[in-house]
Amino acid sequence: MAITASMVKELRDTTGAGMMDAKKALTETDGDMEAAIDWLRTKGLAKAAKKSGRVAAEGLVAVVVEGGKGVAIEVNSETDFVGKNAEFQEMVSGIARTALGVDDVEALKAADMGGKSVADVITDKIATIGENMSVRRMASIEGEKVVSYVHNAAAPGMGKIGVLVAMTGGDDAFGKQVAMHIAATNPAALNEDSLDPAVVEKEKSVQMDIARESGKPEAVIEKMIVGRMKKFMAEVTLLNQQFVINPDLTVAAAAAEAGATVTGFVRLEVGEGIEKKEEDFAAEVAKAVQG
Repeated sequence: MAITASMVKELRDTTGAGMMDAKKALTETDGDMEAAIDWLRTKGLAKAAKKSGRVAAEGLVAVVVEGGKGVAIEVNSETDFVGKNAEFQEMVSGIARTALGVDDVEALKAADMGGKSVADVITDKIATIGENMSVRRMASIEGEKVVSYVHNAAAPGMGKIGVLVAMTGGDDAFGKQVAMHIAATNPAALNEDSLDPAVVEKEKSVQMDIARESGKPEAVIEKMIVGRMKKFMAEVTLLNQQFVINPDLTVAAAAAEAGATVTGFVRLEVGEGIEKKEEDFAAEVAKAVQG
């Protein structure tokens, strides 16, 4: 497969590797971007791959809690200006309240909101505000207690990052601290048992390859991998992470001290995983002048 300059640039942007290293990685893996990232990591030439694609889409995430249930929704728009629009915010708030009564985003789009489906409400708002919009995601969680937190709030209950934490015991103040921690660290899962096995196996495979590069015997490598995977779990699973409020404790230990057990969480960030075409300002102006 021909390795293009744009492929090399994408790999460099993702990993921070040098140009020649990025080109060699793509050549060695026949242009497979994910395999090239792993190849660079094996050679010690790249940082860990990012958890998601570049965040570029705009809009708001809104959270609502009622009793032992919480929902979070993401509504996208084309520009950040719309996210600050009171009319848009009112619509997002209404969609979030409607989401309490449904189980998934498709049901939400079809749900009644003031005599119209949510999808029709969005269509009407596109006509009045003049930007494309969409209800992209929703997630819900239930528990004995559900606490919410919004980071970079644009209005009450909505902003750039929305978090829901379900727990037993403890109080709302501790629940909010955990939610703030989740907003900051973006854990992949609650604990090791709930982490995607494919993610675990991929990381173990990469770490094995890195260890073998050292030339150490297999018996030594096996012991090295145990320690490295333990470190990996401490980085990506909520309960094993160092608590940002008190780094001397893990989140699980902090919860125990607070008389709480964290049973689940939801974290949505605006534009997570969406990549938007970028143009430099001069090119954008030139394009506008040309009509």
